[in-house]
Amino acid sequence: MAAGSGDNYDGGVKLESRKKVKEPDLYRVILHNDNYTTMDFVVEILMKVFHMPAAKATQVMLDVHKKGAGLCGMYTYDIAITKVEEVHLLAKEKQYPLRCTYEKA
Repeated sequence: MAAGSGDNYDGGVKLESRKKVKEPDLYRVILHNDNYTTMDFVVEILMKVFHMPAAKATQVMLDVHKKGAGLCGMYTYDIAITKVEEVHLLAKEKQYPLRCTYEKA
């Protein structure tokens, strides 16, 4: 093989070049406040879907209630979409208008 073919050679020994692997983009999953969904249901969602302990789920629920939105976590695209869809499905079953969105971090 010719030395000018794009491969790295050092004294006739081919050097292995490492390619950098790009980390996947992360997305924030956010719950939004509304006037109908109960606080208990929001805590239940945070514990069930986002696997938060009760104390953390309560803190996020209070953020949703007081600030209008609360961060549930940061996930890769596929996982973020799945979490949002799961929240919407569970809320629909209970007839709550709970809104959950994702945005690029």
